[in-house]
Amino acid sequence: MNNQIIVLNQKQIEQKIVRIAYQIWEDNLDEKEMVVAGIIDFGYILAGRIKTKLEEISGIRITLMKIMLDKNSSDLTVQTDIPVADCTNKVVILVDDVVNQGRTMAHGIGIFLHTPIKKLRTVALVNRSHRVFPVSPDYTGIELSTITKEHVDVVLSDQPDTEDVVYLC
Repeated sequence: MNNQIIVLNQKQIEQKIVRIAYQIWEDNLDEKEMVVAGIIDFGYILAGRIKTKLEEISGIRITLMKIMLDKNSSDLTVQTDIPVADCTNKVVILVDDVVNQGRTMAHGIGIFLHTPIKKLRTVALVNRSHRVFPVSPDYTGIELSTITKEHVDVVLSDQPDTEDVVYLC
């Protein structure tokens, strides 16, 4: 079994989410509505939590969008649970749990290229900075200096009995 080092515990994850929500609000004080789009699985759970916190602190009407993509596909195969056209003239916040090479985030950005959105910003709970694609998150929970053979494992749960945690393996 791999040695796992806890990078973020449940309380720290909650603190990061609150801080990210405040940063998003500060950058969008004049907005009445926006879209928070999460890349499944854990990016979507994180997006839901950011949405909840943003609604608590800001009064901005927020639509949660689920982005489903095949991370191993050679082409850009992406599905969403609401039409991308619903993002027209709105701020879009794209959320994923970990940014490593930037490939997944680049695929997520790609779905908005033909939609006239107001602004697109990106969020990652963990930024590893092993870029292959020129994508860096605008809002980050934690920056980790890792070697490429290390793995970051994010565990976010909708179940009340399960603790959230980020491991370095």
